[in-house]
Amino acid sequence: MNGEIITIGNELTSGRTPDLNSWYAAGKLTASGLSVTRVTSVGDNEEMVSHALKMVSESSRFVIVTGGLGSTEDDMTCRIVANALDRPLYPDHQMLEKIKAHVKARGAEMTPPLHKMALLPEGATMISPSGDTCGFSLAKKDVRFYFLPGVPEQMRHLMDKFVLPELLSLYETVPVVRQRLLKLYGLSEPRIAEIFVKLRGKPTDAVLGFYPHFPENHITVSLQGEDESTVTAELDQVEAEILSLVGDYVFSTGNQEMEEVVGRLLTERGKTISVAESCTGGLIGHRLTNVPGSSDYFCGGVVSYSNQSKVNMLGVDVETINKYGAVSDETAQEMARGIRERMKSNLGLAVTGIAGPDGGNKDKPVGTVYIGLSNAEEVFSRRYRFWGQRKQIKLNTSMMALDWIRRYLNGDQILSGI
Repeated sequence: MNGEIITIGNELTSGRTPDLNSWYAAGKLTASGLSVTRVTSVGDNEEMVSHALKMVSESSRFVIVTGGLGSTEDDMTCRIVANALDRPLYPDHQMLEKIKAHVKARGAEMTPPLHKMALLPEGATMISPSGDTCGFSLAKKDVRFYFLPGVPEQMRHLMDKFVLPELLSLYETVPVVRQRLLKLYGLSEPRIAEIFVKLRGKPTDAVLGFYPHFPENHITVSLQGEDESTVTAELDQVEAEILSLVGDYVFSTGNQEMEEVVGRLLTERGKTISVAESCTGGLIGHRLTNVPGSSDYFCGGVVSYSNQSKVNMLGVDVETINKYGAVSDETAQEMARGIRERMKSNLGLAVTGIAGPDGGNKDKPVGTVYIGLSNAEEVFSRRYRFWGQRKQIKLNTSMMALDWIRRYLNGDQILSGI
């Protein structure tokens, strides 16, 4: 069940691009009960790629290779594989016809580089012959090689639809491996570390993982066993213990993003929302509308960046801004009330703050943010201080504002007063 991953590309070894392919492949393989013993990244260098292929461990039963498949000069994986594994290149008819159809559909012409893409090592089999994304596989002795594109979306498609199912079909003794993901927001890393100390004192074989994912924190719980029911029962117990310790800081127990969770709650509660944004510049509205079906609950938003726009578009009183400032509880409350009334939504959400790097002072330093929330009966606001660069402050503000909606709709007492 042991395997390796090789990623190819100068953009990876130079640091210009993060190696998302090995991260994704390793996670998928491990979660499926397969073991990754080595990950290797090499540049677009024929000698280094060839060496990496030849150095595959004798204990490895499969190798995932990404990158270097295409029509450009540095897309040389097929040629290197042919030399390193002693498999001469030959024109694959199925691949050639696929390329011709692709070119014809776009009104282009076949060129020598495109013909080059149809050359595969002897014994290779196309992966995804019916799709737009292609790779190939081949076997050498007891090792199965899978060669996938370097584009993350294409690689993930082939990994999920073809590579993993085939690998799992080859190993009937693969144990049951399951993993739970808990996404948290608003709880510090030291506090999570304290929780881990308590959890690790419990008698369980589950493996706990902690991964900062700004501005969120992720906790994973992994367990391997012989049967599904036993693994599921123990995971349920460990997850329940974590939830009892972290409470409402967990906003998702799966892959859902915060905006998806908020959208689901708004739909379930039959509520609508509108947003008035200053320092976030439309980021909250952008996140809300990333969710399909958001038109059912999102009435609209206003980016009231200047003081005058707050007055003209939201009805904020000039005297409020003059007396308390654009970044204040009072202004945030009037923004929230104003957007709710104008959009005729159930809830009005507002943010105003200083994202930096300039504009702060002693009383209101960079990172000072006020969030306001209004319903038909009352309006509430609170001050926060976020740290980091401008983009981090904007992202954290949007996250906290959405978390307010989540907590409000769940009746969380942390927002007592609204």
